[in-house]
Amino acid sequence: MADDFLDLAMAKALANPLRQRILRELELVGEATSTVLAARLGVTSGGTSYNLRVLAEHGFVEEVRERAHGRQRWWRLTRRSVRFPVRSRQSPELRAAIEELNRLWLAEDAETFARFQDVRARMGPWADAVPYSRGSIRLTLDELAAFFEDYLALLQKYQRPADETPLEARTVLTRFFAFPEPQEETT
Repeated sequence: MADDFLDLAMAKALANPLRQRILRELELVGEATSTVLAARLGVTSGGTSYNLRVLAEHGFVEEVRERAHGRQRWWRLTRRSVRFPVRSRQSPELRAAIEELNRLWLAEDAETFARFQDVRARMGPWADAVPYSRGSIRLTLDELAAFFEDYLALLQKYQRPADETPLEARTVLTRFFAFPEPQEETT
């Protein structure tokens, strides 16, 4: 499946704290109704229902039609692959929305890590199964692009739908940050 590029409407849809929390919960539980999500998030079901429809409009979630009965609608992530346009091609409005989205994601990552540290002692074998790597590599722009494609291919190799996931599997969060260290130009 080819990647889509994030546009301003999609970025604004994602750069909403409640929508980010909804996406995270769906990542954890697989499928849920707006009522289940509302209870888990401590918000109204009307709020989750509206925000699920916004996310669906942009292709980030979809209805699980086979589980629907009456007015009850079930939702799941679509695993849509979306990329940001390169910074030099972003409008100021899109750049602002992406910066807000990145701020939300970074705050979520810090909160998630703190929660993990709080419960790690009770995780049994999973407490020992958390690989960690912090390093650096020296790359050209072309090599960085190839490295990132390899990383995405590795993620896709292990991603699978909830119904194909073994019961003993857990969600493992992965993050990729590539920040070139500022260097003074030599003449």
